[in-house]
Amino acid sequence: MTSTTTRPVLSKDGGTDNRPGLLLGVVLAAQFMALLDVFIVNVAAPTIRVELSASGSALQLVVAGYTIAYAVLLITGARLGALLGHRRMYLGGLALFTAASLACGLAAGTGQLIAFRIAQGAGAALMIPQVLSLIQREFAGERRVRALSAYSAVLATGAAAGQVVGGVLVSADLFGTGWRPVFLVNVPLGIALLVLGARVLPRDARTEATRARALDLPGLVLLAGAVSLLTVPLVLGQEQDWPLWTWLSLGGSLVLLALFGAYESRLARRGGAPLIAPRVLRLPGMGRAVLRLAVSMGVNAGFLFTLTLHLQGGLGHSALRAGLTFGPAAVVFGIVGLTWRRWPARLHRALIPGGFLLAAAGALGVGGLLADGGAGGWGLYPALGALGAGISLAFSPALTGALAAVRPEDAADASGLLATVTQLGQLIGVAAFGTLFLAAADGSGAQNSADALWTTMIALAVAALAGAVAGPWRRAR
Repeated sequence: MTSTTTRPVLSKDGGTDNRPGLLLGVVLAAQFMALLDVFIVNVAAPTIRVELSASGSALQLVVAGYTIAYAVLLITGARLGALLGHRRMYLGGLALFTAASLACGLAAGTGQLIAFRIAQGAGAALMIPQVLSLIQREFAGERRVRALSAYSAVLATGAAAGQVVGGVLVSADLFGTGWRPVFLVNVPLGIALLVLGARVLPRDARTEATRARALDLPGLVLLAGAVSLLTVPLVLGQEQDWPLWTWLSLGGSLVLLALFGAYESRLARRGGAPLIAPRVLRLPGMGRAVLRLAVSMGVNAGFLFTLTLHLQGGLGHSALRAGLTFGPAAVVFGIVGLTWRRWPARLHRALIPGGFLLAAAGALGVGGLLADGGAGGWGLYPALGALGAGISLAFSPALTGALAAVRPEDAADASGLLATVTQLGQLIGVAAFGTLFLAAADGSGAQNSADALWTTMIALAVAALAGAVAGPWRRAR
């Protein structure tokens, strides 16, 4: 048999013999591209509003339509990957994402742009769950740990890079195209990844167990409804000053989530195939890991969002300068995420709580240095680095530990669950800490913004401290 018709063979140290580095590079590049598009449009939003004469609500949907579709469909994308094949769904999602990016870049009006942004989010939701599933299925041992560390690093750098790349492209105004390159930049990269992915991704091999797991349509409908009712007000409520419908929607999401849990439990008792296998939820430490991942991503997103508001709105920095300010946090996050496993084993037990404590100290340092309304001086960069290192130590070992006991056949369920938790953690972080910042900034000017930022950084530190004491301290395996 040739390597083009069989699954890669695990090597002695747990990796795949079929160019594992290239495979990892392809899937993580797609992850990076999808994350980039969550943040890159924020920088281009003012230009889009002027050039397309977009209303405030339409502009919100241009920015948020992607995130809403992405969050709602993540678990669906994971299950479709298990049923139809991770390779097939990765390439299909990437093709949809690339085509939608081209359509966004050529859109003639806000209605078209909103529709294509939603299609972009749907493509990302089909593609991204396959990244963790492929890592879980095609890597093992130390190579899996290294792959998950690289995955964690991409999550951090994608957010900061979105701000920087967006600022560069909009400022460059290439060939007079204004905001359009922030979408068109995905097209050549997407095409290249499609070509490479078709060559290096392992062929899908459906087993009898996979065929037996039918698509749980009632579960999908209930969960999609619950996530939609949670996501939409979190994304749009802040700009609309939290009207009554947002609170009714949040309450409705809890009702649908309870119905989803009851239905899935009953389905499992009847011997059916629930959307998320109960044994995944019962894995040792999974609940604690889910909480820690949500808190760490909530703190990360709240920090990025509110500091961006202060730098650009309060201090008047350009989008590019504001994006570059996050460089130390992103670089340190990546370095720590890639190297923590090599640190002395006796330290591993304390990495996650220690990371949350370091993140809390970093948040207080950033807030304190900027509290006088100034730029913070050179001391700001060590504080940003400490915050990035802390969040990385809280997130990366928690993700590795959560996936350590997951069997390959449960990879899709775990991937969908953890990807959704990560995304919802970011949304909740932006909504909660963004609302706090905007409420505290009751006037214009650098000092009012600095006071609001200090209040928000204290709240971020409190959230990080809560993450530090969430569950017993166990060593990541």
